[in-house]
Amino acid sequence: MKILVTGAAGFIGSHLCERLLQLNNIEVIGIDGFINPLLNQTKQRNLQELLSNPRFKFHQVDLREADLKTILDGIEAVYHLSGMPGVRTSWGTDFQGYVDHNISATQVLLEAVRESSLEKFVYVSTSSVYGEKIGKVTEESVPTPLSPYGVSKLAGEYLCNVYQVNYNIPVVTLRYFTVYGPRQRSDMAFHRFIKGILNDETLQIYGDGTQTRDFTFVSDCIEGSVAVLKAENVIGETINLGGKERASVLDVIKHIEELVGKKATLKFVGGLIGEPRDTWADISKAKELLDYYPATSLRNGLICQINDFVKFYQTE
Repeated sequence: MKILVTGAAGFIGSHLCERLLQLNNIEVIGIDGFINPLLNQTKQRNLQELLSNPRFKFHQVDLREADLKTILDGIEAVYHLSGMPGVRTSWGTDFQGYVDHNISATQVLLEAVRESSLEKFVYVSTSSVYGEKIGKVTEESVPTPLSPYGVSKLAGEYLCNVYQVNYNIPVVTLRYFTVYGPRQRSDMAFHRFIKGILNDETLQIYGDGTQTRDFTFVSDCIEGSVAVLKAENVIGETINLGGKERASVLDVIKHIEELVGKKATLKFVGGLIGEPRDTWADISKAKELLDYYPATSLRNGLICQINDFVKFYQTE
């Protein structure tokens, strides 16, 4: 089976490619546009193990400029993870990048797969489409994103739905909740917290730090994503992938302090512009359709991420 993964050099995309290649008779074609030059070194590291695998082929190209007809030849499943991430950077003139890479690129890919015979087209979305909700959030909750980033990802969902209805593209939408773990991007919270505490830097905390998130360890997220391949009765479904436990930002910092044996210096700045105060995934549908049961505790996940940081980042 040949599978296309967009965003293959990214944090989650590289983990997904590695997991897919552990399966028998799977070939993976990866695409990544390296759209943020600041992440080039990180992405090259993410690809190191993959590039040594003969069943992995990689194209460094913007989706909007790729020869998708050729790339899609023989492809039976697509995981579409590529795009422009980040809530706080999606305002102002920077939003054009989100339009280009989250909306336009998705439409280009959907047009290309119209001519393909796919078994699954998996669109990776985000809990940011929900906005502010109280309690566990089900997939039936009305999306009310709070940021331009959330709007761009929701637009991608709507595009997928339109192409599914009109062209029978076998779309499955996954909404990830706050994924963390080894190889997390340097702009993401856990990476910043670990780096700051280890290097005696002041941590900037948005809001009062009591806001909570449904933190999802990357390997759990990947297992749920891979399960879509063989799952039945999932075409047209939107499915939450959340974590084993929720925690506040201050809880996370306390865990890291205990694990590395150092105290954090905190500076509280501004509010939660564009972000909900709390997120909490109802994963009942994922349990039913994907046999999804996240297994990694926050503490154990943090141990893995800290070890990865020490291995790869302390020498930079």
